[in-house]
Amino acid sequence: MIQFTQEKPIWRQIYELIAMRILSGEWPEGSRIVSVRELASTIGVNPNTVMRSYERLEADGIIFNRRGIGFFVAEGAKDDIKQLERKKFMDEELPKLKERLGYIGLTIDVRVDNL
Repeated sequence: MIQFTQEKPIWRQIYELIAMRILSGEWPEGSRIVSVRELASTIGVNPNTVMRSYERLEADGIIFNRRGIGFFVAEGAKDDIKQLERKKFMDEELPKLKERLGYIGLTIDVRVDNL
């Protein structure tokens, strides 16, 4: 089972877990991923919570559903995830990091290439 944190909704943490499995190559593009029920059982959450993650992943173009067969990793999913993660880092985490560094008297010069 996964240890969920209080920082983010569980569905979001599941979304990120799946994204990391795709980025790591554990779930390659074009491959079938585990069913909603199987993942829910494995990680110990309600299937509706997993379904919410799958729906968001599908809306983001990371996975797609073949009715009656299951969910699959979309072509280009790895690159899409990288873009989403870069944007999230730049919008959410980098400003916090810069602020914290400022408090302790450090600065950061960030070059943004290939976004």
